Amino acid sequence: MFSGKCALVTGAGRGIGRTLSIELTRHGAHVIALSRTMEHLITLKNEIPAIQIVSVDVANWKETESVVKQLGPIDFLVNNAGIACLEEVGKITEESFDNVFAVNVKAVVNISQIVAEGMKERGNGGSIVNISSQAALVALPLHATYCASKGALDQLTKVMALELGPFQIRVNSVNPTVVMTEMGIKAWGEENKAKATKAKIPLGKFCEPEDVVKAVVFLLSDDARMITGVQLPIDGGYTTH
Repeated sequence: MFSGKCALVTGAGRGIGRTLSIELTRHGAHVIALSRTMEHLITLKNEIPAIQIVSVDVANWKETESVVKQLGPIDFLVNNAGIACLEEVGKITEESFDNVFAVNVKAVVNISQIVAEGMKERGNGGSIVNISSQAALVALPLHATYCASKGALDQLTKVMALELGPFQIRVNSVNPTVVMTEMGIKAWGEENKAKATKAKIPLGKFCEPEDVVKAVVFLLSDDARMITGVQLPIDGGYTTH
């Protein structure tokens, strides 16, 4: 499906990014897996030797800019790196706010601009998918900063789609509910804790990483050639409320 194409995936060391990197490789893409944590990348490289690994902290604008500019032509970009800091309103700190927005929003601007400029210069179009969250669409307790960052990401997605569309560059976001990654299991694996949230999901279950990955692969592919600027909930119906 993606033979001869190059895909850059951020936050690729674990969770959705790792699963996606492996899936894109299976579909024939050359994958550049980017993560802050080299040890996670090394285990990924050991599992799938064909994957190219790059370690950088995307919160560092200048360093990330330098690294990404050296990666060469990129056909697909998945902005997956993200962090959360749970604080109630009234106790939100400047440091946590800045950290969340640096990774969840600023890094997406930084990396996407570089990649899109290359796409424009080559004139072959391209596809960008931003990993957002249902937190962009509904309010969640203790998630003020995270919700705000993902809301910003969705609006950024729309503006990018608007401006890059004439160059045949499509930009979309996916908005999952809780995903059963390693971190998701730690936070929500206990059934008593998960029960109330699952009760709000018509399908009655959380996402598996593969549920998100399959949607991302579709949006990257030519099967989605007329889809741009959308926010796709992968939430079992949670946001229907």
